[in-house]
Amino acid sequence: MKCTFCESEISKGTGMIFVKRDGSLEYFCSTKCRKNTHKLKRNPRYFKWTEKGQRVREKEMKLEQTELEKKKAGKQAK
Repeated sequence: MKCTFCESEISKGTGMIFVKRDGSLEYFCSTKCRKNTHKLKRNPRYFKWTEKGQRVREKEMKLEQTELEKKKAGKQAK
């Protein structure tokens, strides 16, 4: 089972389950994740410590590297 906010693995016997009004379940590994989701209404993509945030940063780094390579290739062609 994975945490709804940070997507880290939750071992058996730990964590919390939140049931929404529509009946869907949300699993949280800690109160930090629960508060960030419900109380503070934060998006996990903007935090370095979440797996979603790490994936977004990896994509950004790859894009930056390809842009730099294109600029270098353009300068060498001149």
